[in-house]
Amino acid sequence: MSNYIDYIGCDDAELDLFESQYELPEGMCYNSYVVRGEQIAVMDSVDARKTDEWLNRLSASLGDARPDYMVVQHVEPDHSGSLGALLRRYPEVTVVASAKAMQLMQQFGIAPQHSQVVKEGDVLDLGGCTLRFVAAPMVHWPEVFFTYCAEAHTLFSADAFGKFGVYGADADDWACEARRYYFNICGKYGMQVQAALRKVSGLDIRTIAPLHGQVLEGEQLAEALRLYAVWSSYEPETEGVLVAYASIHGNTRRAAEQLADILRAKGAGKVAVTDLTRDDMAEAIEDAFRMSRMVICASSYDADIFPAMHLFLWKLGMKGYRNRRVAIVENGSWAPSAGRVARAMLEPMKEVTIVEPMVTIRGSLKPEDVPALETLADTLLAPSPIE
Repeated sequence: MSNYIDYIGCDDAELDLFESQYELPEGMCYNSYVVRGEQIAVMDSVDARKTDEWLNRLSASLGDARPDYMVVQHVEPDHSGSLGALLRRYPEVTVVASAKAMQLMQQFGIAPQHSQVVKEGDVLDLGGCTLRFVAAPMVHWPEVFFTYCAEAHTLFSADAFGKFGVYGADADDWACEARRYYFNICGKYGMQVQAALRKVSGLDIRTIAPLHGQVLEGEQLAEALRLYAVWSSYEPETEGVLVAYASIHGNTRRAAEQLADILRAKGAGKVAVTDLTRDDMAEAIEDAFRMSRMVICASSYDADIFPAMHLFLWKLGMKGYRNRRVAIVENGSWAPSAGRVARAMLEPMKEVTIVEPMVTIRGSLKPEDVPALETLADTLLAPSPIE
């Protein structure tokens, strides 16, 4: 990476689910770094699945040397899972972390013999190379800090600017899996992300070294900073509509697909359609945040709403979905209930405007239902008062 920094991260190509919930078609990587001055600091460890490989890579980087410091920016097990093994091999190392991180380490059975608590603005001088600590609480755990190496112009960004995939996956298209990662991992904490970005805005950052995904430099770095500013402000990234549907027997699906065609014909911009019963839920969450508008089309079920849609709306609320216009299409043969439940789940979300009127379909889409879909599309696409 530079004269000061070695990369010693590990790929986990066989991991199928991150945090036991997010699909990983291209695996995952856990990043770790060695920073050298007259003394040596290791930046974070890796998941316990890769302990042996990581220790071998660390040994190869160190040669005959031994680490002086182990910097723990984030205690989540995919980054502290090999810390105990390092402390057993190098018991003299000093663990450097925030006060909250020290508390959390105890919960995971990590007990360093030597430790140094750091806070906002503290500097660790390695001798010819310095590490300055920037508190970044709730990005996305409370103990997190970023670390800036001025001599290498490098920001170690913890989980921020991470992405799904092994280190080299989709290297030319960082945004795709970084977007899905951001909204599902950090999406709730936009205000905290913005606060952290403000803190580092005056630094001469030429490299961002995250704990997941590739190291960012040049145009990729500039684009990542731009996208994080958009994502963390909850502003739409793309002018368009997500049509998300949950259909039992296919009738609601057909209504959703016809509405998508109507929206395209009316110049809606990008129109994405997702089947919440079969498609990746994390990608649906990503698209909901990405688009300026959304339509939810749901079957009624047990006087409630079809479970796939309930899960989707619940996750949107949990992740802080806001500042969007949403239309509702419900389907119910004898007692439509999906719209009522959807409205109750959407109304508590901040700055979410529910477009009226809701469209109700009875069983299957009929020619006489189409004008209502046309009207709903017109209302959804009409400029809002703030536009």
